[in-house]
Amino acid sequence: MKQIDFEHGKITDNILRASIPMLVAEVLSLLYNIVDRIYIARIPDVGTTALGAVGLCFPIIAIILAFSNLFGSGGAPLFSIARGRKDAKEASMIMNTSFFLVCVCALLLMAIGMIFAKPILILFGSSESGLIYAYPYLMIYLLGTFPSMVSTSMNPFINAQGYATTGMLSVAIGAVANLILDPVFIFVFGLGIKGAAIATVISQTLSAAFVLYFLHYKAEYRIRFLSKTELASCSEDAKNIVSLGTAGFIMQLTNSLVTIVCNNVLSVTGGDIYISVMTIVSSVRQLVETPIYAINEGTSPILSYNYGARRPCRVRKAGAMMALMILGYTAVMWSIIIIAPKTLIGIFSSDATLMKDAVPALKQYFAAFICMDMQYIGQTVFKSLNKKKQAIFFSLLRKVFIVVPLTYLMPYALHMGTDGVFLAEPVSNVIGGGLCFITMLLTVLPELKRMERKNALYETGTIL
Repeated sequence: MKQIDFEHGKITDNILRASIPMLVAEVLSLLYNIVDRIYIARIPDVGTTALGAVGLCFPIIAIILAFSNLFGSGGAPLFSIARGRKDAKEASMIMNTSFFLVCVCALLLMAIGMIFAKPILILFGSSESGLIYAYPYLMIYLLGTFPSMVSTSMNPFINAQGYATTGMLSVAIGAVANLILDPVFIFVFGLGIKGAAIATVISQTLSAAFVLYFLHYKAEYRIRFLSKTELASCSEDAKNIVSLGTAGFIMQLTNSLVTIVCNNVLSVTGGDIYISVMTIVSSVRQLVETPIYAINEGTSPILSYNYGARRPCRVRKAGAMMALMILGYTAVMWSIIIIAPKTLIGIFSSDATLMKDAVPALKQYFAAFICMDMQYIGQTVFKSLNKKKQAIFFSLLRKVFIVVPLTYLMPYALHMGTDGVFLAEPVSNVIGGGLCFITMLLTVLPELKRMERKNALYETGTIL
C-alpha cells in the first residue's frame, strides 16, 4: 500500500492526498446514520414519529463515539509525533495501548448501555410513544458497540501512517454494506426500525474486521495485544492518550449534552415536532461539516509528524493551508444554507409541516457558521501538537459554559421560545470560536518561531 510522505513534498499536495480520501470516508461514514434516518422517515404511517424517536438515541450513540474519539484522537497524534521523532518502539506502544483501552471500554459501555437503556432514554427526553421505537433500535445498536468503537478509534492509526486510501476503504466497506442492507431489513424483511439497527451492526462489524486485518498484517506498524509485561508498564502511555484524547471526548460528549438539553427544552417550547426539526438540523450539520472534518483530520497527522520531526516551517504551512481550505469551503456552503435551505432539508424529510419549521431553524442555527471554523482550526492545531490543556479548555468553553446556559436562558428568560434554542449555537460560535482561534495564534506561532531559531543554532554549530 502506498504511503504519504508527511516529511517531504508540497504541503498542499500532502494535505489533499490525505484529505480527499478522508472526505470520501467521512461522506460514506455519514451513511451509517443518515441512510437510517432517510429510510426510517419513509416507513409508512410512522416515519416522522420513528425519526424523532431515533433522534433521542443520538446522544447515546454520540457518547459511544466520544469514547472512541478519546482513544483515537488521543493516541493518533502522539503516535505521529513519535513517528516523526523516528521512535518506532514508542509509536508502536502508543498504538497498541490505544487498542487495549478501546477494547476494555467497548465491552463496559455495551454492558452498561444494555442494562440501563430504558431509564437513560426516559432521562434524555423520550415519551412513552417515542420509547416504542427508540428502545428496540438502541438495544440492537448496542450489540455493535465493540466493532463500532474498534473501527472508529483504530482507523486514525491507518491514516497516521500515511495509508489514506486504505483508511477510506475501511469506512467504505461498512457504509456500502449499510446502504445495501438497510432497505432489505427495513422493507423487504418488514423489520422497520429494528431492521435499520441490524443493518448498521452488521456493517460496523465488517468495517472493524477490515481495520484489524490491515493493521495486523499489512501496515508499517502492526497492531497486537499487549503482553503482561507491557500491560504493567503502559500506564504512562495510557495516561497521555486519555489526557490528549479528553479534548475530542469532551467535544463529542458535550455535543451529546447539548442535544439532550435542546430536546428537553424543545419538547416544552415546541413539542415533539421540534425534536424532529432538531434531528433534521443535526443531520444537515453532520452533512455540511463533513468536508471540514476531513480537512482537519487529513492535516492533523501532517502537523503532528512535522512537529515531532522539529520542522516548524512545515507545521506553519500546513496550518495555514488547512485554514484557507476550510474557510473557502464554508463560504460556499454557508451561501447554500442561506439561499436554498430546502434542498438540504429535503435530503432527510419531505414532510411539509416539518419543512415549514425546519427552514428558519436551520438558518438560525448556522447564522455564525464561519466562526465555528475558528473553533475547529484551533482545536485541530492544539490536539495535533499535544497541547492538552488548551484543547480541553476550549472544548468545554463553547459547549458547556456557553451553549448549555444559553439554551435555557434564551428560550425562557428572554422569552424567545424555540428560536432561542437554535440561536444559542451561533452565539457560542462567535464567543468560543473567536477566543480559541486567537489563543492558538498567540501561543503556537511564537513556539514555532522559537523552534525555528533553535534549529538554526543547531545547524550553525552554536548549539551542539
